[in-house]
Amino acid sequence: MRNPRAFFQPLAVGAPAPVAEIPFPPSRMIHFFDPSNEKMATKVPEIATKVDIILGNLEDAIKTDKKEAAREGLVKIARSTDFGTTQLWTRINSLDSPWALDDLITLVTEIGDKLDVVMVPKVEGAQDIHYVDRLLAQLEARAGLKKPILIHAILETALGVNNIDEIATASPRMQGLSLGPADLAASRRMKTTRVGGGHSGYLVRTDPTGEDLHEGRTTAQQDLWHFTIARMVDACAGAGILPFYGPFGDIKDVVACEDQFRNAFLLGCVGAWSLHPVQIDIAKRVFSPEPSEVAHAREVIEAMGDGSGAVMINGKMEDDASVKQCQVMMSLARQLAERDPELAASYGF
Repeated sequence: MRNPRAFFQPLAVGAPAPVAEIPFPPSRMIHFFDPSNEKMATKVPEIATKVDIILGNLEDAIKTDKKEAAREGLVKIARSTDFGTTQLWTRINSLDSPWALDDLITLVTEIGDKLDVVMVPKVEGAQDIHYVDRLLAQLEARAGLKKPILIHAILETALGVNNIDEIATASPRMQGLSLGPADLAASRRMKTTRVGGGHSGYLVRTDPTGEDLHEGRTTAQQDLWHFTIARMVDACAGAGILPFYGPFGDIKDVVACEDQFRNAFLLGCVGAWSLHPVQIDIAKRVFSPEPSEVAHAREVIEAMGDGSGAVMINGKMEDDASVKQCQVMMSLARQLAERDPELAASYGF
């Protein structure tokens, strides 16, 4: 067992000290792009101005014969692009692949000063995080980096979900967790081929009203991912890191995508993946509080004064718990307002 007093000490001589608190800039969407696709690469500087996080993908969706080109393309893009306040992430290949080690060695030593977060797929336990943690420290020391690169883990296996608390607390580098519904569905032997979202067969039905078991019975589709997202949010809240909803694969169904993103937002997720430009605006809209909610939060905070006691506002009781909820909303609104002038105006900042 590791000495808790050593938890925030570097794992390699010369590596930067780990962060004591995970930074939380606006993180409404993690927008994926393929660095091996030259046409897509030329659009990165423009897209980076529209998103909170931009991620160079090296893993799934990158063909085997394009792995090295994607890695080299990301290095080239990172060196030539000014990302401003937009975070730059990468998703490396899985740790059991022949590419993961070279992904980390190349990216940390060549563009580590620009890289904010490394997303690690198919994490199953703390041992995966410990491996990446130590390796990053060694590479940071070699590259002379002054700021540690953080780790983001994807929950894509049943074992990973079972070990979620130890994953979330495995390292001070842990930035957050994302739900990976497609691989997780396969790992659980779920009978769905959809990438995220609900399923028309997963439903509840009202009781029969008479002898005919089919007459007058309404149904409601349920959320396949409700439990897992809630479990992930709890693990992240307990560890002081950030939960994200992952991909929604049906690009054309923008209505269902918005529903899934909003469910995740209401449960506590701070953002979601965007796989196509059309999903950027959905994530921006969903993960930004409504102006009416911000106005209500401001009213409650002002009415509660020091936060003790209780008051009645518009026929509803508000107390110290209400203030805490409203402070969460106001904190997020202020962060987003600093990045988005239109939101700032709508929020009254």
